[in-house]
Amino acid sequence: MNKLLGYITLALILVSCGNSGGQFRLEGRFKNLNQGEFYLYNLDEGTVDTIMAKDGRFVYANMLRDTVIYSLLFPNFSEVPIFATPGAKVKINGDVSHLKETEISGTKDNELMTSFRLRTSDMMPPEVVSEAERLILEKPASPVAVYLLRRYFLMSGATDYAKSFELCDSLLKAQPTNIPLVRIHQQLKNLRHQRSSGRLPRFKAVSTKGDTITNRQLNATVNVVYLWASWDYDSQNTLRQIRQLQRDNRNKLSVVTICVDATPAEGRSTLERDSITWPNICDGELWQSPLLAKFGMTTVGDNIVTDKTGNIVGRNLSNQDLRAKIEDLLK
Repeated sequence: MNKLLGYITLALILVSCGNSGGQFRLEGRFKNLNQGEFYLYNLDEGTVDTIMAKDGRFVYANMLRDTVIYSLLFPNFSEVPIFATPGAKVKINGDVSHLKETEISGTKDNELMTSFRLRTSDMMPPEVVSEAERLILEKPASPVAVYLLRRYFLMSGATDYAKSFELCDSLLKAQPTNIPLVRIHQQLKNLRHQRSSGRLPRFKAVSTKGDTITNRQLNATVNVVYLWASWDYDSQNTLRQIRQLQRDNRNKLSVVTICVDATPAEGRSTLERDSITWPNICDGELWQSPLLAKFGMTTVGDNIVTDKTGNIVGRNLSNQDLRAKIEDLLK
């Protein structure tokens, strides 16, 4: 399943700070669907709503005070971002046999994103990234640009921090009051000269079991700090892979995970189900967590790999590269 974006994420992030409220209404119609479930994620708040479709149609309404980016997850685990603003009415039209061609209309931002998705659906990944960069620079005031930054640059699996900072700088000039964007900008500013090297910052946090966690828990041959969420399938799958590596290499691999759920309880059942017992941190502050800022983590799936002395030997690796890195170091 593709990473839930929040978005990015996305995390997906709050992209406006207007004060007026209003009802956001989402109407959907899908051909070749009798009934089914859709999941609508507000990743900034760490919440999810279940939407029931009957005869291929559904309606969702919610009171909003600000513009937010939702991620709509389809039954086949693909997803599309939805830009929701107070008072707006957005329509989704698609065919369950061709979900890539789903069209979202009703606001300029949703129509802009739909145009981008359809235009790039058959492109190779490097071409899609180039198109994303072009749109970011052309529409820096749009929440679509923020979404594209997170999706195609911060979640790339091999983040070019200097490039991401340059693009984020352009966005911030157009959206100076976007507080989440300000935070991302500050993190990228600290990371733009950083590569997969240096030392893991000293930290102190409380685990979901009430234990104090510090650098001392990361003194094995290989150590991993991993950012995950209970609503992200890819990150959960990676946790299971790391757990197996840890079982196969007792006392050689230490792990500390950070969960960006809204409450510790949401991720606890996931860890218990998969028999994961390593320290897990969830302070409930989502993307505003000071610990994320300290580690320079901006998206679900971010990771840091260190040796036994705390030297960073890998950062922000893709799931596949993370596993390969751990296996190589354990040899």
